[in-house]
Amino acid sequence: MTTATAPSPTSTAPTPHQVWKRARGLLIALLILVIAGVTFAAVRSGTNYGHLDPRSADAKGSRAAAELLKARGISVTVATTLDEATTAAGPDTTLLVTGPNLLTPTQQRRLHEATSASTGRTVLIAPGPAAASRLSPGVRTEPHRPVAPLPPSCAFPAARSAGTADMGGVRYTAPDSTATACYPSDGSPSLLILKHRGDGDTVLLGSPDFLRNERLDQQGNASLVLQLLGSRPHLVWYLPSLADPSATSDDGSPDNNNDTNAGGNGGEASGEESDFLALIPSGWLWGTLQLTLAAVLAAIWRGRRLGPLVVERLPVSIRASESAEGRAGLYRKANARERAAESLRAAARTRIARLAGVTAREAHTSDVLLPAVSARTTTTGDDLSTLLFGPAPADDAALVLLAEHLDALEREVRTS
Repeated sequence: MTTATAPSPTSTAPTPHQVWKRARGLLIALLILVIAGVTFAAVRSGTNYGHLDPRSADAKGSRAAAELLKARGISVTVATTLDEATTAAGPDTTLLVTGPNLLTPTQQRRLHEATSASTGRTVLIAPGPAAASRLSPGVRTEPHRPVAPLPPSCAFPAARSAGTADMGGVRYTAPDSTATACYPSDGSPSLLILKHRGDGDTVLLGSPDFLRNERLDQQGNASLVLQLLGSRPHLVWYLPSLADPSATSDDGSPDNNNDTNAGGNGGEASGEESDFLALIPSGWLWGTLQLTLAAVLAAIWRGRRLGPLVVERLPVSIRASESAEGRAGLYRKANARERAAESLRAAARTRIARLAGVTAREAHTSDVLLPAVSARTTTTGDDLSTLLFGPAPADDAALVLLAEHLDALEREVRTS
């Protein structure tokens, strides 16, 4: 039994209404997910803070260290702008700078001028090469090393009293022989104390890990926190912010020459503090992750196929008439008279063009096909154009009549 092949309809572009009808469900679902995710993230972000924030109870926060200092009578003040930090610097104040690498060169120079003129203590957390050279001139950075329990190996009273602590990260060297070097890692110290005039000093720490809630109760970390940050009655906890007005240059444009790679040639020295993601509240990160996952799942769900169509041998032979009837039934069920009429016309144009000596490429071009066909039939030009290229039928009866007229035209051309 031979199987005839049903005419292959030409594909037509979907109308905007059809595109909207197909995609509206997905768009509504995505809109609901976006609204839910943003709402959830906004609610969560209201009570979350960044890393090393003294108000954060997260594992990477420093609320435990701040509460421990407050219990010892130390006043803890949070500063988020350079003006607040420099104004608070004084002989009875410890200034803790959690993200010196986020400061612009101009901010770093201003901070150095303010702290070097005071007799207080300045503690810098993991400054990279550029930040270290501006905030403590002459100091050089060495490649980053993993954080691990290290002995103090120095005569600094605070370090000797604390004993082993979680140190490492960036390492520092200073040509000044009066500098005190502690907690060496591979021969270079990860804690460096530079003396100023009077009782003032600057402390460079290679890693912030010992300040975090998750590590405060390990090793001698708590003791080191109390003695480094509690040597003065007041502690200013400076959290540099990209929204600080002083972060712009004199002409109002952002000063982008800050040390973005605080790790120097080690690549990791700044820890999370120089990472942009560390500045984003965790609620927003979780919300973005959930939205991304939902979008991927929706794309998989709505995907029609994951690759090209695979041609496979049919287990049984199907009559061409049955295929045509099945397709016609689908068109009728979808009320797709326009698509059915275009399929009939396209197939008829292809067959008639071959009979009229028109190439297959120009079979669907009215300017070429109509003159060739009209020379072989008695049908007038307007009627012929309407029959082969006209609008969609208004009802099913008109569609049936169109099919009959196309058959009649093809017979006439064939016998001419």
